[in-house]
Amino acid sequence: MKPRITIGVLVVAALFMGAAFIVALTPPKLDPVALRSAAVADTQNGEKIFWASGCAGCHAAPGSEGDQRLVLSGGLPIESDFGTFHAPNISPDEGYGIGDWTFYEFANALKKGVGRHGENLYPALPYTSYVRMTNQDVRDLHGYIMTLPKSTEPSKPHDIAFPFNIRLALSFWKRLYFSDQARVALADATPEVMRGQYLAEGPGHCGECHTPRNALGGLKYGDWLAGGPNPDGEGMIPDITPGSKAIGDWTASQIADYLETGFTPDYDTVGGSMVEVQQNVSHLTRADLEAIGAYLKAVPAR
Repeated sequence: MKPRITIGVLVVAALFMGAAFIVALTPPKLDPVALRSAAVADTQNGEKIFWASGCAGCHAAPGSEGDQRLVLSGGLPIESDFGTFHAPNISPDEGYGIGDWTFYEFANALKKGVGRHGENLYPALPYTSYVRMTNQDVRDLHGYIMTLPKSTEPSKPHDIAFPFNIRLALSFWKRLYFSDQARVALADATPEVMRGQYLAEGPGHCGECHTPRNALGGLKYGDWLAGGPNPDGEGMIPDITPGSKAIGDWTASQIADYLETGFTPDYDTVGGSMVEVQQNVSHLTRADLEAIGAYLKAVPAR
């Protein structure tokens, strides 16, 4: 006799598959209990994390200079193969910015790519790197942003065509390419290298531009920092590993000098999209810049 599949078995199987499908589609969120240790914001550290994270580079109005770089009104268009993303207003304004967001909502956006209403955010916000940030640094960053000027500039909608405008699909994308693990394994790393790894892989999000991507926009971690096509524009982003033709023969201190001053060892000047990055990270301490240099000398050469 052939075994019969009862209605009850079919119902259980359907419920199981439905539950698995719902879990797969549900954007992950942070554990609110884990955030309680970061209860008080250190805005001085938050300012440092602000510059390390490059917040002004995307969220200040294009062309802003001086104190205007602290007005996070948004508007920068970010071109990609999937459409054009527009950096939103993240000033402390309660109506047009994020002034009425809780720290929990802010942390979920930054580290999980989840909006305050539970929607998936596009990885034009580099939460794939920010997920490596400590909860305390995220708390400090939130506290610092809340001290900045408010802006009533409305955020521009993204210009994303079907099917990439279906945010639900990002739940599957996250399961493929979203991880909080270290991007490279560094044996016997010194505290300085570990600090540089944190800054470069986390708030500094160096890999978002310097690591090539696959057809779905996922980072190719096997080619970490090996360079590739500019993900939001024309041209190529250089390899910055020790095997690089661009900076492979630079010392860690020369890399730190470049990040601090904008001058190469040959007295050339920073150019292209790196200008904005250099202006941001130049606010870091010399020790942190040296740490980034040490990390870039420690990663595997490509």
